[in-house]
Amino acid sequence: MARKEFDIPAMYQSPVIRKVKEANQITDPRKKDLAPTELDFGPVSFLIPRHFGFCYGVENAIDIAYRTIEENPGRDIYLLSEMIHNPTVNEDLQKRGVKFLFETDGTERIPINSLNSDDIVIVPAFGTTLEIQEKLQERGINPYQYNTTCPFVEKVWRRGNQLGKKGYSLVIHGKHRHEETRATFSHSADHSPVVVVLNPEEARILAEILTEKRPIEEFDIYFGYKSTEGFNPLKDLEYFGVINQTTMLATETQEVMEILKKAAAERFGQENVLKHFADTSDTLCYATNENQSATYALAGAKPDIAIVVGGYNSSNTMHLVEILEHHCPTFHVRDAGEFDSPSEIRHFDQWEKEVLITDNWLPVEQKRLRIAITSGASCPDVLVDEVLLKVLSFYPHSKDVETVIKPYEEKGIEETG
Repeated sequence: MARKEFDIPAMYQSPVIRKVKEANQITDPRKKDLAPTELDFGPVSFLIPRHFGFCYGVENAIDIAYRTIEENPGRDIYLLSEMIHNPTVNEDLQKRGVKFLFETDGTERIPINSLNSDDIVIVPAFGTTLEIQEKLQERGINPYQYNTTCPFVEKVWRRGNQLGKKGYSLVIHGKHRHEETRATFSHSADHSPVVVVLNPEEARILAEILTEKRPIEEFDIYFGYKSTEGFNPLKDLEYFGVINQTTMLATETQEVMEILKKAAAERFGQENVLKHFADTSDTLCYATNENQSATYALAGAKPDIAIVVGGYNSSNTMHLVEILEHHCPTFHVRDAGEFDSPSEIRHFDQWEKEVLITDNWLPVEQKRLRIAITSGASCPDVLVDEVLLKVLSFYPHSKDVETVIKPYEEKGIEETG
């Protein structure tokens, strides 16, 4: 996909991180080097990953949403739900008068039947279900006029449709309540039997049911609530492919694929496996892959602690946290407002699903502290800047930002000059 330029509001643009990213694009245009950049401020340094922050789909969604607001003064504008999983962006859209029709879990906030044909409805980056599309059309609203669905989500739908036409069922690797997975499920169920698996553990259960190591009755226990009606794994998984929620761990999706492919080989014979199991690895989102690969490289640089910035309901952000927390203490914060000193930080624990408070989180007394800092695909770089600068404020004898950033700025000047 050719890279296009997006009009991103100035308030989301970063004076610090942007210069590092621009310098990396110049020195490594083919994106071969995953080593993080180290910004050395003396007593503390920050490890900046090669890839993070706004992806193509998010930039596309923000561009369309803000342009829609600017071009339609005085009209009622609605988002189906959060456009992306970042509170800063969504709160700003609400301040500009945009209303949300649904909560992220699908609970209705404003009835669609209260809308009229003059209203504008923006479809979020996650896409939406066929059922909601039909309801909008019944109100005289074109759901595709202001459609910000990520192109890579649509690519997954197209691949699923291709398989459906060939008689294949679909296994979706994703969180069944997530907006994107609900949308993908709806589009897939229109042409194929569908079942959702959350992780490799669930994939193994499904594999054991397929190979009859578990009784078929267990399917309803584990998957009955997240599969199409009447799904029969012994019948419907005779021919199938795996597609995913694009923000899931790519390595985990590949593991799910391998588990189910192995089960298909066991049931139908290794020589027949490619007939029964469709290879869908080409649908994995490149941005998710890049961000996660860069995060593994970030962890490999052995930071002392890590800070991940992003919405607390952002799936892709949680996966970055998951990668880093195996290597060092990791704090998932929505923005710099979650800490005011080195002694206390509020951060999200995805396993307990709650915001925790940790004392003495930042060991300022440690000499040469190295902090990994990154963000999810829906997080503006300016929020990462603010976190970095607030941490720096706890180090009064650190080098000034202009001095540390100047070499990266000069690379950009050389290129444009």
